[in-house]
Formats: sequence, C-alpha cells, structure tokens
Amino acid sequence: MKKEDLRIVFMGTPEFAVESLKALVENNYNVVGVITSPDKPAGRGYKIQQSPVKKYALEHDIFLLQPEKLKNEVFLNELRKLKADLQIVVAFRMLPEVVWNMPPKGTFNLHASLLPQYRGAAPINWAIINGEEETGVTTFFLSHEIDTGKIIFQKKVAIEKNDNAETLHNKLMKEGAGLVIKTVDAILNDTVETISQNEYLANQTELKPAPKIYKETCKINWDQPTKNIYNFIRGLSPYPTAWTVLEIDPENTLHLKLFESSVMNENHALLPGTIVTDNKTYLNVATKDGFIGISDIQPAGKKRMKIRDFLNGFHIPNHAVFK
Repeated sequence: MKKEDLRIVFMGTPEFAVESLKALVENNYNVVGVITSPDKPAGRGYKIQQSPVKKYALEHDIFLLQPEKLKNEVFLNELRKLKADLQIVVAFRMLPEVVWNMPPKGTFNLHASLLPQYRGAAPINWAIINGEEETGVTTFFLSHEIDTGKIIFQKKVAIEKNDNAETLHNKLMKEGAGLVIKTVDAILNDTVETISQNEYLANQTELKPAPKIYKETCKINWDQPTKNIYNFIRGLSPYPTAWTVLEIDPENTLHLKLFESSVMNENHALLPGTIVTDNKTYLNVATKDGFIGISDIQPAGKKRMKIRDFLNGFHIPNHAVFK
C-alpha cells in the first residue's frame, strides 16, 4: 500500500501531540480525520479554549471530531465513515475496544517513556522526580489494559542534570514524532515485529508507575535528601509546579511555588525547612543533608520572579520556616 492510500485517523489533545500530527501532515501522509477533546473553559477568565491539536487541524482543514463520550453511537458512526486503515493515539484519553479495534491495521499509541516503565498519565514528571538518567518514547499497539500493548519501537533519550519537565517534554515530543513516522512506515511496509511487554518485564528489577499528579502530590517534604528535593522541583517545573508553605508564625503563612533550585551538599545541625538568607540575594533551605538554593519563585497571587526580586519586596524574619 502507498502512503497516500493509507487512511489515518489521529487522536490527541495537547501540544505534545501536535508535533506528531504535524510530522504526518508535512510528510504527506493521508490524515483523513482528527479526534480531540471538547473545548473547555480555562485560565482566570474561564474562557473557552480549543486544544492545540484542534487548532492545528483547523489551520490545515482536516476533518475534526470532538466527542464527549467515546462510546456514543453518533460518534462511532462518524468514525466508521472515515474508513481508517490505521489509528494513531498521542496524549489522548483511554479508548474503548470498540474504537481501538476498528481499523484493520490496528491502533498504536506513542507513550513518553520506555515501557513497561512509567505506565500512566505523567511519565515525564516521574522519570525526573525519581532521578532517572534516561527515558525515551515507545510506540505500541493498544490492548485492553492501559499502556500494556505489544511494543513496536522505542527510542532512548538522556535526561540531563539540568532538565526539567518542560525541556524533557520538548525533547520527547520531537523524538516521538520521528518514532511515529518510523512506525507508520513499518506498518505500511508490513515489516512490524512486535515484542510483548512481558519480555521486557523479565529484565526489570522494579516496575515504576507514572500516576496522575495532583496538587497534594506537589507539596515539598523538606525532610528528604537534598538531591531528592532538587529532582522533585525540576520534575514538576514549570507545571504543575512544586510548592511549599512559608510559615512566619502559625497565623501568618504564604504559599510559594518553586521553579528553579540548586543543590548544596553541606553538613549542618539545622532542622529541615530552616531558612538561611541575607534577605537580598539568596535564600537557602535546610534539608536532611544539605541545602536547596531557591532561584525562581512565585508567591500566591503574584507573578513568577527571581529570588532577588522576591527578597526585594518581602523581608523574611529569622524565625520563619518552610513547612
């Protein structure tokens, strides 16, 4: 089959998915339809926002569907009319079998980890939080259990010491787009050789999950090794963002988001959360085995700012601590 004859339906929502859709369109693959999430209110004004994938589809005049429910018969009939040979899923919802089992050449997913490691909704964040030095992208055919289908291809990507969730997201987004094209070509050429994830599991000492991250998940525990806290902050930066509470006294507290930090390995006798600052240029926080130097911060209700700007407008008393 020629690539212009292979009818592809693409499913995705955020910016991460756009890069793969763009690669397909710019390389002249036959994308006959795009499925994305319904428009939702977002931001302070709760204005209705279109997903990045929808914006791209509209700009390139690609047929678009935005189902509320994926088992809805009206949606399923519209999907059948597209007569897709192949479906590609990148950062979308969990699909019911009636959807992923529809095209004759199957449905494959791009996942931002080296499966079976980091199955779940937040693989990029958790890889950094856990201090990994390597991650990657995986394409696999969908099956009944989420992120467990047979692996098609994988591409490893190094995690640099200064990477945060944003920089790693961008690396994996680009590598993932290339892997999507490689996977489509293999399906076109009938050269796909899949590997069961059970074969990979046999060589894994520990299977690490990547569950969805909630606000409560993002609170910093200062009674941790310095390196762990550093990885925690960068693994959540710039979104959803690690946070802490500055306690001036029990009745006077301030919530702060932390975006950038540094590690200082020093012996000390201070309690974790103790603040060391000159109230001008630096703010260091005692940890279990050193200090975290805070360089980029956002007080509740304010804009993100450098630590010098924060200290210029906010004096931290000697008895204040981070909780």
